[in-house]
Amino acid sequence: MAGGANDKLPMTIRGKALLEAELKKLLLEERPSVINAIEEARAQGDISENAEYEAAKERQSMIEGRIAEIQGKIAGAEVIDVTTIKADRVVFGAHIKAVDTETDEEIAYQIVGVDEADVKKGLISVLSPLARAMIGKKVGDTVTVQSPKGDKEFEILAFEYK
Repeated sequence: MAGGANDKLPMTIRGKALLEAELKKLLLEERPSVINAIEEARAQGDISENAEYEAAKERQSMIEGRIAEIQGKIAGAEVIDVTTIKADRVVFGAHIKAVDTETDEEIAYQIVGVDEADVKKGLISVLSPLARAMIGKKVGDTVTVQSPKGDKEFEILAFEYK
């Protein structure tokens, strides 16, 4: 990752809880289950051509990789309680209402951490072009976002921290 040691990525309390729940499942369920599968495959004798053993070892490698990845993300996160934010501009955690100036279509999103993003649920990554364009802006400001279909312009109607 580029940048200095203090470049922590913001994450909501909810986002951290989701990662912690996944980590707990990996540590308490997935890891022991794959270890059992490896032991069972070993008990079958010759492991040189044992597909179950190979599959279990590969799964173990993926589980250990994900455990390390989640631990790194939590360690490298700045966990933010968005309900305590009192900002007069859009910052991380904001629930934003905006309107497409061309189509008059209203949009509503919350700016969240990278791992929490889910556009279908109205959660956009802090690193997304839309979030980057809106951060630092106020109600009434217009932002331009480059999209695959060309530039789109949005006017910020409202935002809140809840």
